[in-house]
Amino acid sequence: MSERLSVDELAALVRRVFAPSDEDRRLAILIDQPDLTVKDHPAWSDRRTLALEWRDGLRDAGLFESVALFVYPNVRANNADLPPAAFPWDGDTPPRELTGLYGDAVAFDELFSNHRIVIALTELSASAPLKIAAPQHGFRAASMPGFTRAMVPALRLDFDDVQRRCETIKRKLDAGAGATVAWSAGGRVGTLHLDLRGRLAVASGGVIREPGIAGNLPSGETFIVPYEGEQPEISSRTAGVLPLQLEGELFFLNIEGNRVTGVEGDGPVAADRRAAFEAEPAYANVAELGLGILADYGVEPVGETLLDEKLGLHIAFGRSNHFPGGTVGPDDFSAPDRVVHIDYIYLPQTQPDVRIDELTLHVPDAEPEVLMRDGSWAV
Repeated sequence: MSERLSVDELAALVRRVFAPSDEDRRLAILIDQPDLTVKDHPAWSDRRTLALEWRDGLRDAGLFESVALFVYPNVRANNADLPPAAFPWDGDTPPRELTGLYGDAVAFDELFSNHRIVIALTELSASAPLKIAAPQHGFRAASMPGFTRAMVPALRLDFDDVQRRCETIKRKLDAGAGATVAWSAGGRVGTLHLDLRGRLAVASGGVIREPGIAGNLPSGETFIVPYEGEQPEISSRTAGVLPLQLEGELFFLNIEGNRVTGVEGDGPVAADRRAAFEAEPAYANVAELGLGILADYGVEPVGETLLDEKLGLHIAFGRSNHFPGGTVGPDDFSAPDRVVHIDYIYLPQTQPDVRIDELTLHVPDAEPEVLMRDGSWAV
């Protein structure tokens, strides 16, 4: 199947995701620009070209009075706050630099107020600032960080069906007081308990039809922020050990009170993570338990977090205040470009030496329910 959406498919995608009404007259597409610090690469360059294709295709589709593309300087980190302004771009190819555009700057407040639908085809995730800005300005947004043409098949799914299943999982998580991840890795077994008291989950199935909402696209996950211990008299019960395999190296995170308290491992990747947690304590916050379902729809991983996290279990660290109940925000980091929300994805393709044996949900006054077994859904 083609990895390019036709004009008709683009129009159908926008209708399925956003269900635009007569009041939705303007759509904005956002891209971020590489620089000497965060250098360009082929996938990023192609994504900017793709954004121009979508701009022109949606103009041809005639759904909106205006379809505009805006470019902004990259913010050096995933989920860091956006810069003050972006620049309109109407060229046939992506801009090579932003120097000559500064006179045309449009403040993001103005941009968001004038466009009720926003699509962010960015390199660095803008999900967090979009989630915060959307209810303030009344727009809705699809955040697509790291999107590649290999993900196009996931845009052809029945999002209403995906949303219904995500809503079912949300209802289960909302009733839960905790969840336990049982794992085996490198001849070792262990558990991580996640404290879910007082939290509500979010069902993100690719349906973004109400003003004030921003979500990922493609999507197909239900996620929840663990209780972070923000009430001084009530400690977080999130505790245990979590295995992590990055760049082929297996190591282990010791977690207590919803924070990484130590890194077990002698390799260079473990040393790097240990230094990162020590240098930026907010990064050590357990920010999300995410449960993707798209593997059951036949979707395969492509090596990008945007899609791969929607295939199964993932646990994120760092910023959380863009999710319901989350309390860790940019001010908790040492600098704007140090703000992170990083997902670690538990799939055989991403962490081959780690197995998720079970994910069990604990509901008060009820028997524990196994949600996942051997990395696959049991419900």
